[in-house]
Amino acid sequence: MAVQLGLKENWKQFTLLVIVNAFVGGMIGLERTIIPQLAEADFGLAAKSAILSFIVVFGVAKAITNYYTGALANRFGRKNLLIAGWILALPVPLLLINAPSWNWIIAANIFLGVSQGLTWSSTVVMKIDLVGEKDRGFAMGLNEFAGYIALAAIAFLTGWIASHYGLRPYPFYIGIVLGIVGLLMSWLLIKDTHHHVKLESVTSTIPLLKNIFWDTTWKHKNLGSITQAGLINNLNDGMVWGLFPMLLVSKGFDLHETGIIMATYPAVWGLGQLYSGKLADQYCKKTLLFIGMFVQGVALLAMLWANSFTGFLVLSSLLGIGTAIVYPTFLAAISDYTHPDQRPKSIGIFRLWRDLGYAMGAIATGLIADRFGLVAPILAIGLLTVASSMIVKFRMSCFKQKSSRIPVPLAVTRT
Repeated sequence: MAVQLGLKENWKQFTLLVIVNAFVGGMIGLERTIIPQLAEADFGLAAKSAILSFIVVFGVAKAITNYYTGALANRFGRKNLLIAGWILALPVPLLLINAPSWNWIIAANIFLGVSQGLTWSSTVVMKIDLVGEKDRGFAMGLNEFAGYIALAAIAFLTGWIASHYGLRPYPFYIGIVLGIVGLLMSWLLIKDTHHHVKLESVTSTIPLLKNIFWDTTWKHKNLGSITQAGLINNLNDGMVWGLFPMLLVSKGFDLHETGIIMATYPAVWGLGQLYSGKLADQYCKKTLLFIGMFVQGVALLAMLWANSFTGFLVLSSLLGIGTAIVYPTFLAAISDYTHPDQRPKSIGIFRLWRDLGYAMGAIATGLIADRFGLVAPILAIGLLTVASSMIVKFRMSCFKQKSSRIPVPLAVTRT
């Protein structure tokens, strides 16, 4: 069977991967609204650093798994890693439903973090493999749209269910369905993409990196700028995830209103990527990353003065817009500067640092909030996000890989 690169040429497999990634995102949405309230109501946790410990273990587990998923993708195959991720997701809702102590919640988030690292990383790499260079930003926009719009929908739905039927067990039944359907789709319908990588590698003119880890982490000016922005992006997302439900409740919002505000941010983030991903194919990625990070920082700082439901809704939307601009651009830009053979590992390294931002954000937020109150972390992380945008502005360049491609053979025999 012929192997071709392109979104149009691979639309069936691409569509299946988008659907699978929606289920992946939905698994995170299970916790987005409920877990901070569960910590206080069922387990009597008061210290913010203790409550946010679930985000720390999730972020560390996901970050480390991202690295190994990228490093092992060529060796074991993308599909096999995707299936393994779904198998590890199956215990998560059961642990959350039956947890007699906070340690069970921590264990559930270790499983969730490893699962997310395997599943989300695999779907990202497989989509990039399928589409080639032309529509890479749009492909990443569709991928992240599916994941985060599902996250938002499940976050809203679990908040609604919890407000009517209690924090446990009903909201987490959704996770059982997501896990089973995601596993069956990945096993029965998804095909591996290693033949597409071989085809692209033949014509790629991108030079190999000398040291993939350190070049992606910081040494390469473009890759390093992208990586630090990814880390700060998820650092502020970790704060929003863990701190905002508590902040909103402290300001008198009920669980239903909190669920709406918490769902608005990832909903705008998800929907916005349908448009912003295509922008990454048309405009300088440095400019998009600077604008997106700056908008995030301004939105966070403006929350220092917000008190009304409408005010938080507007700022959550603005934060979602900023994140929507950068998220597909991150992955498209990393792909621009890495050879197809090194791309999974470079993406894995980027996602290692990016998702360590969850843990760093949760730790910093918890420690600062315990010492200075709920407002101080917003100021600190808002300023840090603005500083990250300046690193992109002054360190990164609008470099465009020149194409000296030979004609691409459109057929490669499958083995």
